[in-house]
Amino acid sequence: MPEGTTSLSIFMAHRGALIAYAAGIVGSRVLAEDLVQEAWLRFDEAARHRQLEQPLGYLYRIVRNLALDGRRRMAREGRIMIGGCRDVAVASAADEAPSPETVALHKDDLELVMEAIAELPERTRIALEMHRIGGCKLREIAAFLDISVPLAHLLVSEGVQHCKRRLGRL
Repeated sequence: MPEGTTSLSIFMAHRGALIAYAAGIVGSRVLAEDLVQEAWLRFDEAARHRQLEQPLGYLYRIVRNLALDGRRRMAREGRIMIGGCRDVAVASAADEAPSPETVALHKDDLELVMEAIAELPERTRIALEMHRIGGCKLREIAAFLDISVPLAHLLVSEGVQHCKRRLGRL
């Protein structure tokens, strides 16, 4: 972490953006607040035991992983998040399950996309994740990264194009 910067100051400075990011993934601001609090505990523990070179990126990664885990857990429990309201999935949900072939095909694509995202420069990766996973608007991304809205658009666009190239869809 940069000299004089504490894990708490980083967390507090970005708490609102982290909640918006998590809410875009899980579909609930209340759940997102809980996830961000859990992320803070994990982030603070990690910061105490080792030097973090990119603390903000690490914090976003924790939030993303917790939010994706939360979404998977809700799906397993048979709940679907719609606009922050929970509806119990219908009994026929098992009939809507994809075939093993479809799962295998998309799993490979997902792995390629995750590898492609990991290859991106940090600022481009954060912009892409905030926009596509977190559902953040370009102006929110621009404010968070302290850049112009057109540059935020360019970063997201470059990230998407990189992923498409890696998937062979360009």
